[in-house]
Amino acid sequence: MNFCSRCGRPVAWEIPAGDTLPRHVCAGCGTVHYQNPKIVVGCVPEQDGRILLCKRAIAPRAGYWTLPAGFLENGESLEAGAIRETLEEAMARVEILRMLAVVDVIDSHQVHVTYAAKLLGSYGAGHETLDARLFEAADVPWADIAFRSVEFALRRYLDDRASGVDRLHTTAIRGLPPP
Repeated sequence: MNFCSRCGRPVAWEIPAGDTLPRHVCAGCGTVHYQNPKIVVGCVPEQDGRILLCKRAIAPRAGYWTLPAGFLENGESLEAGAIRETLEEAMARVEILRMLAVVDVIDSHQVHVTYAAKLLGSYGAGHETLDARLFEAADVPWADIAFRSVEFALRRYLDDRASGVDRLHTTAIRGLPPP
C-alpha cells in the first residue's frame, strides 16, 4: 500500500501510537489501514459414500483437484459462503452438516474453514472448474490435490468417517503454495 484510500496521501509503515504491530498509517489524515486475513470457505460434499472434487480452471494451481471453496463475501455467513461456492464451482446444491476444519494459512494471510456436507442431486463444472467428479475414498488423486489445507480437511473427513466420530480439526500451515 502506497497511498491512503481515504484521502490519497502517502502512507508510512510504522507502529501507531497504542499499537504493537507496524501498520500502514496515512501521513495526512492519520488513518490506520489494518490488513487482516481473508476467509476462505468450502465443503466436503459427499453422496453415496463418494466425495465431490473440482479440477481448477484458474490460478493458482490450475489443473489440480480441490474441494469447492472460495473467498467469503461481505454480508455472508460462513455456511452461506460454502453453499454459494459449491454452487458456483460445482453447480451443486449441498446441505451443510457440520464444521470440519479450520486451517490458518499463515503466509497466504488466509483462514480456511471447511464443512462436511451432503451433496443434493446433480453437479457439474462451473466457470472456474475444468471438471467435477465423485471419488471413492481409495481413488482420491492425492498427488494432484491443489492445496495442503484441502488435503488436511479431506484426510480428516475420511478419518472421521472411518472412526465414526465427528471432530473439529485445526492446524496452521506455513509456506506459500506452488504456482
